[in-house]
Amino acid sequence: MRVIEHDLLKLGEYTISPGERRTIELPVTDLYTHTSLKMPVQVVRGKKPGPTLFLSAAIHGDEINGVEIVRRVLDYKGLDNIRGTLIAVPIVNVQGFLAQSRYTPDRRDLNRCFPGNSHGSVASRLANLFVNEIVLKSDCGIDLHTAAIHRDNLPQIRAQLNNSETAQLAQAFDAPVMLNTNLRDGSLRHFADEHGIPILLYEAGEALRFEESSIRIGARGVLNVMRELGMLRPSRKKSTSKSVTANSSHWIRAERSGILRATVGLGSSISAGQSLGTISDPFGIQEQVITAEYPGILIGRTNLPLANEGDAVFHIARFEASDEPMESFGTLHTESTEWGLPMTSPII
Repeated sequence: MRVIEHDLLKLGEYTISPGERRTIELPVTDLYTHTSLKMPVQVVRGKKPGPTLFLSAAIHGDEINGVEIVRRVLDYKGLDNIRGTLIAVPIVNVQGFLAQSRYTPDRRDLNRCFPGNSHGSVASRLANLFVNEIVLKSDCGIDLHTAAIHRDNLPQIRAQLNNSETAQLAQAFDAPVMLNTNLRDGSLRHFADEHGIPILLYEAGEALRFEESSIRIGARGVLNVMRELGMLRPSRKKSTSKSVTANSSHWIRAERSGILRATVGLGSSISAGQSLGTISDPFGIQEQVITAEYPGILIGRTNLPLANEGDAVFHIARFEASDEPMESFGTLHTESTEWGLPMTSPII
C-alpha cells in the first residue's frame, strides 16, 4: 500500500498540518436560492507519519447509520495519538440527506456517478469533488451504507476479496459476513479499484433508521482497520468472533403478489428447501410458501409485508462447503466499550 507523504495536506482552499484536527466545508455548487452547497469534512492528522484513510457515509442520503458511526469514531479518545490521517465525511450527499432521499435532486444515484465531472450536474460535480479532494488523497477508504428503504441488511463487508490488501482490511474489520462482490460501473468502489486504492463497503441496517448493533459493529470495525493500518495502538483484547466469507449471493423474489409473512430473521442459517415465509391474499385462501433454493445465511430481507410479483424479498449468501456458518449472527459482534469505544447510551 502506498503511503502519502506526511506533509501539509491541502483539501480545497484549506491546508491541514500534521498534529492538527480541523472541520472544513468543501464547496460543491451554488444553488438557485442564492446559497451555496457545501460538503462537511473533519480531518484528524497525527504528529507522526502513517497512512491516510477516508471514512464516508450518506452517499445515499437516506442511509444514516453511517453518520452515527462516523460520529462515534471521531469521539474516540485514541485519535489523540493517531499516526497518519483520518479524513471523515459523515454526509457526502448533503441534499439527499436533507430531503431524506437516497438520490440527489436530479434523481441520480450518486454511487453510479463516479468519477463525475466538474462541469456536470449536481450529482456529477459532487462525485468529482469527492474523488479529487478525498479519495485520490487517501491510501484506502471505508464507505458506510445501509439497505435501501423498506429493506434491512445483516452487518457485512462487501469488497474485492481477491485483492490481498483489500482482503486483509476486510478481515481486520471483523464483520459477521464478508461478501466477495463484483464492481459496478460508476460506483465509488469501481473508481477506487481503477486507481489502486483499497476500499471496503460496509452494509448494515435499513434506511432512515438507527440500528444500535449495526452502528457498534461498524464503529468497532473502523477502529479495527485503523489498528491494522498502524494508525492506532493495537487493542489488548483479541476478537473471539469469526467472519465467514461468501463468494456469491442471490435474491429470492416473490412469485406472486400478496401479503408476506416472513418466518426467518437476519443472520439465520438457511438450509436448502427451508421455508422462509408465505405470501397469501388478504383472505388467506390462496397461499404460497417461499423456500430457499440452497443453503446459506440470510443477509438481507424486505421489511415491507406487501409484495408485488417479482419483488426481491430475501437475500441469501452462499458459502463454500468448508465454511461452518453459525446458527445466528443476530446478537453477535455488538460489544463496544471493551474495544475502546466511548460509553454511549444504546440507541433504542
